Amino acid sequence: MNIKVLRGNPTPEELAAALAVVRAHAAAEAATPPGAPKPRDGWSDPSRIAAHRLPQPGPATWRSSYSPR
Repeated sequence: MNIKVLRGNPTPEELAAALAVVRAHAAAEAATPPGAPKPRDGWSDPSRIAAHRLPQPGPATWRSSYSPR
């Protein structure tokens, strides 16, 4: 596995931390049996959208379109 730093000047500790994250992700991928469904992350889970009622079309809908209920 090769990692190339394109910008910046990371410290050895920062490189070690980044490499640990990449290796942990690779180990998790390798531990998953072939053909097994991948777990969904929070952003791609459709239940995240269905958890709250979507605003209905109307003249004041823009006010509630980004309401963190």
